[in-house]
Amino acid sequence: MTSGRRILLIIAGGIAAYKSLELIRRLRERGIEVRAIVTTAGAEFVTPLSIASLTGERVFSDLFSLTDEAEIGHIELSRSADLIVVAPATADIMAKMAGGHANDLATTALLATDKPVLIAPAMNVRMWTHAATQRNLDILRQSNVSVVGPNEGDMACGEYGPGRMAEPEEILQAIEALLQAKPEPLLRGRKIIVTAGPTQEPIDPIRYIGNRSSGRQGYALAAAGQARGAECVLISGPTTLSAPLGVRVIKVTTAEEMRQAVERELPADIAIFAAAVADWKVANASSEKIKKTAATKVPSLLLQENPDILASIARHQRRPPLVVGFAAETENVVDNAKAKLARKGADLIIANDVSAKSAVMGGERNRVHVVSAKGVDSWVELSKAEVAVRLMELFAGMLQARRKAAE
Repeated sequence: MTSGRRILLIIAGGIAAYKSLELIRRLRERGIEVRAIVTTAGAEFVTPLSIASLTGERVFSDLFSLTDEAEIGHIELSRSADLIVVAPATADIMAKMAGGHANDLATTALLATDKPVLIAPAMNVRMWTHAATQRNLDILRQSNVSVVGPNEGDMACGEYGPGRMAEPEEILQAIEALLQAKPEPLLRGRKIIVTAGPTQEPIDPIRYIGNRSSGRQGYALAAAGQARGAECVLISGPTTLSAPLGVRVIKVTTAEEMRQAVERELPADIAIFAAAVADWKVANASSEKIKKTAATKVPSLLLQENPDILASIARHQRRPPLVVGFAAETENVVDNAKAKLARKGADLIIANDVSAKSAVMGGERNRVHVVSAKGVDSWVELSKAEVAVRLMELFAGMLQARRKAAE
């Protein structure tokens, strides 16, 4: 759907510029043409030769290049693309965009464009949280500039916090969402609750019980639902993913927090439980760090069962018309999913193999089995974004069929 589309990629000056090379490679794999502008500072981190080798195009940098202006020109550069992407978007270039500055080729092209713009911010945590940067961000959003990231994590400067540029795959998904023809609003007027990611159950203030879920499938579902006109609420355990465009995200940590958040969001038309919720929590969690000394015995953890969110919502007095659970299995995938469907009271179970050989947990692709009372529909392996689109179209069809039956 995006093959043959054109991107103008602006690479500003930040250590995250190295990720832009991987982004170019991913875009070219999908048949998307890429032209690049690199700022003077950006060229200190990635070379024009590297960029040109990946794009297959000349790299532009000089506003006053007689050759470039005669052959292409900054106006043509800014308008021949279907989308302009700034990655990394530094605090400096965001400030210039917000103020309407045009003192180099990058900012001139941005000011001269009539095409959509997507930025992927990347900077030190203190720069990101500074009032001036947040003010500039608000101005850009009000100007319909789309934003992906930043993520939270360790930084090259040695600090930790929000400011890491989104990963190439996240930027790619945002690009594809902006480039693709707007899907039919099959879910307009519907409210969808999606849970995603892992939960973390504390052992003490430092340690916790968790799992390897990345949250990618749940985030993709929320994005696909929002794109089809639904009001999507994403209730997310701890992940490093950026919020899908337009989706309201509620951050939680434990299973109990997730259950409470889901119940607060009822009523809804669809509830999708894609999160990998911990089955047990520590009943005797310590309020202080458990110390390890020569005299300390190995601590004994007393576990108790966590709330069964899927089963409780499937039997709730405000039960959504469509309740969907996920089953992450390592063996007997379909049989275990059938048993879970009967046990939980859901309408559908989306089952997948998360054994080590599958690379689904934390990966970018998935192969699911859609299990219902009518039988099992096993799909071929797809990207998680494609799985999400197909599932949302299935859910929309189910709701429409029920409405017609009721009439």
